[in-house]
Amino acid sequence: MKRLTALVSGNVQKVGYRARVAQTANALGLKGFVENLADGKVRIIAEGEEERLRWFEEAINIKNTLIQVSSIERTYSDATGELSRFYKAVDAGETDSRLDQGIELLKEIIITISEGNRDLHSAISEGNHDLGGTIKEGNRDLRSAISEGNRNLCDAINEMNHDLGNAISEGNRDLGGKMDTMIETQRDTLNEVRDARRDLRDYMDQRFEKIEIELSEMKAILKSKGLI
Repeated sequence: MKRLTALVSGNVQKVGYRARVAQTANALGLKGFVENLADGKVRIIAEGEEERLRWFEEAINIKNTLIQVSSIERTYSDATGELSRFYKAVDAGETDSRLDQGIELLKEIIITISEGNRDLHSAISEGNHDLGGTIKEGNRDLRSAISEGNRNLCDAINEMNHDLGNAISEGNRDLGGKMDTMIETQRDTLNEVRDARRDLRDYMDQRFEKIEIELSEMKAILKSKGLI
């Protein structure tokens, strides 16, 4: 077990520093006390395990809005074991003085909060007014943009319908011309087929006639030779 003796300098009196030190020491299970000195410093005596005292030494180096520790003079020695708990030492008459200071500080806090509320209310009202104007202006711009967009859309649709109608009419004319061409082509093809069939029939008639003549001649020869 070890004893830490620390002299803390800075803005450490009447700002809640001793209460923070006592709270931290009790959380670490240390024994000792913390007290204000006449020269404005704070003295801390703490006993406990050395590792916990090292943690405590870091924790009491506080710097925030109220408390500003500038330096810590520290010495370690063997623990005496004479301390049973950790407490905040308070001088006679300090409670009344701190109470008066607390009342004055409370008044300042109330005034600050009231002024802050007024400023906040004014800022909110001004913000709501500006926001309302911005929303109205935005709505007008939005309606104008939508109307303009609708007009442009209608114009585009009308133009597309006009172009589509022209394209369909042109397509129908082209299709009609192509149909006439196809019909004419079919007519020509049909005539060619008919002519081909006539030519084929004439050719076959000639062939059959020639074959009949040849057969008659062959029969005559065979009869003359007594073969049939």
